[in-house]
Amino acid sequence: MSDAALPYVPPFRPQLAALGILGSLLVFVGVFLSGFVISEPAPYELFMAGLIGLWAIVGLRISRGIAPLLVLLLLFNVGGMLSLTVMKDLSGGPIYVAVSLFLALSSVFFAAIVEAKPTRLELIFKAWVASALITAMLGILGYFHAFPGAEAFTLYDRAKGAFQDPNVFGPFLIAPSLYLMHGLLSGRILGAPLKVVGVLILALGVFLSFSRAAWALYLFCVVALVFVMLLKERTGAFRLKILVLSLLAAALLIVALIVALQFDKVADLFSSRTQLVQDYDGGHLGRFERHRIGFLMAMERPLGIGPMVFSTMFPEDEHNIYLKSLTTYGWLGFACYLVLMAWTLAAAFRNLLRDRPWQPFLMIAFITLFGHSAIGFVIDTDHWRHFYLLLGVVWGCLALERRHNRLIKMGTHPR
Repeated sequence: MSDAALPYVPPFRPQLAALGILGSLLVFVGVFLSGFVISEPAPYELFMAGLIGLWAIVGLRISRGIAPLLVLLLLFNVGGMLSLTVMKDLSGGPIYVAVSLFLALSSVFFAAIVEAKPTRLELIFKAWVASALITAMLGILGYFHAFPGAEAFTLYDRAKGAFQDPNVFGPFLIAPSLYLMHGLLSGRILGAPLKVVGVLILALGVFLSFSRAAWALYLFCVVALVFVMLLKERTGAFRLKILVLSLLAAALLIVALIVALQFDKVADLFSSRTQLVQDYDGGHLGRFERHRIGFLMAMERPLGIGPMVFSTMFPEDEHNIYLKSLTTYGWLGFACYLVLMAWTLAAAFRNLLRDRPWQPFLMIAFITLFGHSAIGFVIDTDHWRHFYLLLGVVWGCLALERRHNRLIKMGTHPR
């Protein structure tokens, strides 16, 4: 065979291989730090700001598939900057908008590195699982006062892990739970015991957060995951396996819940939190009345009222991401947020069942993001680090699908 007939094999460059390993390690650390946000700016911000800056210097590529995400998030934050112009007291406002802009860029960053190297999806979720397990254990041990100073990981007798708020702590654990469940349902039996332990730890963390939004999100996401997996898998044997394992997992979670409710402290708080409407929801200037007044007020404020101003006018914050978009980012920000969520969820749904290597990650991120968009009516998801990570994962997968289709049309990609 002549030399001309031999396929070209690029030379091995140990420097590039070492840089790739280092880059993956830094991404792992960055995602891991997202589970430890006790104050702002958190270590996550400081680390990721350096990582994004370094990656931009080395060569971070924003493709046409990711460009809409960048444009919509930048316009969203332009709305936040414009809202600063109507504030009488700027203390805290610029910092808030700066954090918003950083989180927007972090979402674009995750989308870009996923598109550049799809194998980073597994790395991202493994880092997320590791972070979730540690912060969940801190919340659980803190709730039961397992060591001196453990109360630092609780708030109002609710587990919050290494977060400021139980209402953020609980939802943070959902995507890692789905990742472990997916592995349990689709993987080999040998790895099942460790995954079962992980699922139970995260489920207990969600439960002890006593966040009604997190409970509803967990239930919805688990049911949706099983439903989508049953839709995707065509063989009867595999569908039977998923059904049986799902029923066993549900029974195990119910048993764990019954055991947890044997503790009087847990049972009392559970009884209180399971009331559909609390006093602070339906009372005078409660959550729902604030929503009504806030939306009416926002109709007269095209530029919004500025970050954190709402809580100075009412007893509490907005507790509604759609209202928060109006008050903090103005009409421009609100419109951009609606377009972004509608575009993201619709595009992800269209690609949900396609047989791709990244399909499991898209499925998990889509289900969790859809659930977050639903609980956003009763909770404020702005500045949730994992929310922007989910956005980045979904858009990274969408960019991969776009490139996959383009290569097929060009005839250079195997079907």
